[in-house]
Amino acid sequence: MGAVGRRLARRGCLAAAVYGFCVRPRLVRWGASDEEVARPYPGAELVPGGERAATMAVTIDAPPARVWPWLVQMGWDRGGWYSWDRLDNAGRPSAREVHPEWQSLALGDWLKAWSPGGPLDAWQVAALEPGRFLGLRGLTDLRGRNLDPKEPRPPAYLEGLWGFQLNELPDGRTRLVIGGYQAIHPRWIGRFVNFWFYPPVVWVMQARMLAVLKRSVERAARDERRRA
Repeated sequence: MGAVGRRLARRGCLAAAVYGFCVRPRLVRWGASDEEVARPYPGAELVPGGERAATMAVTIDAPPARVWPWLVQMGWDRGGWYSWDRLDNAGRPSAREVHPEWQSLALGDWLKAWSPGGPLDAWQVAALEPGRFLGLRGLTDLRGRNLDPKEPRPPAYLEGLWGFQLNELPDGRTRLVIGGYQAIHPRWIGRFVNFWFYPPVVWVMQARMLAVLKRSVERAARDERRRA
């Protein structure tokens, strides 16, 4: 290995160390407190053998009853995902208000997401406690085809629970904690994805989601107070 190769190797090792010890720990707990990261999160039983996923949180200046309708209407063909719409919603803008026609949601329902091949059933409602918790489960093979959670898992699959927990705070505020569980097999693929790929991608999309939800819910609450 020449001098240039050695320099590149040292810089690569340094970058990996900085990411592993400084950057990644911040990404996987964006906005969350020590208590929120450490305490049990709902839905562990829905992902057999799953590991705790990233935990991210934000405080919203509105009660849970005003936050919940924004979560219920998520989905590509509904209110969107409140993130970077050009990346995850085919450029369709996410909802800026609560839509009554999108407020019906039940266990087993599918929420659609956009993909280059067109919209697809991406998340199934696996847990539903109105005003408190919404759990969306995705279970696919490595080609992205949905699998039946009642059937035995194949040797290679991806499974995750994407959870939205609403905790009421004093003075009519809400703590929105987004977390969940994930299992990827073969495990060596899971270790690579969970360490290198998953944290930055989730942070880019989910940090935006938290910010948009906070801004939208608080704006709607202020508008309603003015009208009242």
